[in-house]
Amino acid sequence: MIKEINSSLTKMLDLLKVAGQMQGMSEQLQKEAKQLAGKLNLAEALFNRSISNQPKLVAQREEWSSSLAFACAEPVEPLTQKTMIKSIETPHTAIATDGSQITPSRHEIAYCYLINIGRVQIHYGSGAYPLLDSIPEVYYKPEDLYGARKWGIQTEEWMSLKRMALESIALADLAVEVRSQEPEVDPMVALQDGSLIHWNLEMLPAEARAKILPDVLASWDKLRSTGVPLAGYISSPRTVEAMNFLRLEACPFPQPDCAKHCANKLSDSVPCNQIQPLRDATLWHQLLQPGECSPLWRSHARILQEYDDHWIYFCYLHVGVEVVRVEMPRWTALDREFRSQVLSIILAQVQKGYGYPIALAEAHNQAVVTGGDRHRFFAILEQQMIRSGIRNVGTSYKEARKRGSIA
Repeated sequence: MIKEINSSLTKMLDLLKVAGQMQGMSEQLQKEAKQLAGKLNLAEALFNRSISNQPKLVAQREEWSSSLAFACAEPVEPLTQKTMIKSIETPHTAIATDGSQITPSRHEIAYCYLINIGRVQIHYGSGAYPLLDSIPEVYYKPEDLYGARKWGIQTEEWMSLKRMALESIALADLAVEVRSQEPEVDPMVALQDGSLIHWNLEMLPAEARAKILPDVLASWDKLRSTGVPLAGYISSPRTVEAMNFLRLEACPFPQPDCAKHCANKLSDSVPCNQIQPLRDATLWHQLLQPGECSPLWRSHARILQEYDDHWIYFCYLHVGVEVVRVEMPRWTALDREFRSQVLSIILAQVQKGYGYPIALAEAHNQAVVTGGDRHRFFAILEQQMIRSGIRNVGTSYKEARKRGSIA
């Protein structure tokens, strides 16, 4: 009995040792909180000054964008504009997708990977049954496993990029399917978890981007032609694009030419950098009441130059438990009916989901691949390989030892 207890203890994290480090961490977080409080007061003062200078700052951003050392969004509505959003109460439909995967491992019986896309379609007020399912796909061909290495992209990264594209494709296909079955369903919103601005594509070679981005944009074309607005929902957003707009107000020079005035200065000594690393959501949490939405902003991320008619706009919405970032392509954001539809359905989804959109949460639950799923996947694969006449099928000694312990 004692041996069994000791054996179980050896597998546990030593929380007593961890607890001894918590005090220092708590003191550091308290210190950072005080610093951020001061930065927040400064940011709010800059925001209030920017209200009267908004046309000038927008013009400066346009003229000196190539000289700015930071990505700066542009408000397309007055900074003072706050819109109270009411959750939708009439019949509507929410559809969503999310993805998960089984990553490849050279220690398994075969080097391959699986992408699983969860799909959710929930009708409200119509009595129709919801759809909750997933679409798995196994990748094992050389072009799927090694094709991206010619661009310096590892298999795991390429798998994540393919998953992102498949989420968009599945979402558009689901919207078309719903519309074809029930053409009178209206309004309907297509939701994706996370940003619609695929920042990770910026650093890829153009040839690699051409294998991913066109499929995403084609799926958005399909959504637009089907009449279904699209939105990306970002919980706990970390972006600073709106805060960077305030840096134009903080700039003490006649022109915000970063390369000319501040190229040789350390980051902490740059005059406009005094509100960093404050995030957009932190400021909007100070400015918005529950249910209120910020003015609309236009992102100027470099990758958006390849988005054609799907340039991304965003706003911040106080959903009660937090301030979230909602991203929309131009054709959704600039259509007042579509934008109102998106925001009212999102707010209703958050309320139904106790703090997070229920359609996105269920899409995640449909997509998630557990440790047990992984073991069963490779067990099925092993059986198929043996039936095909392949011998000496088995995991590496390292993987076998990780699955059990003799301690």
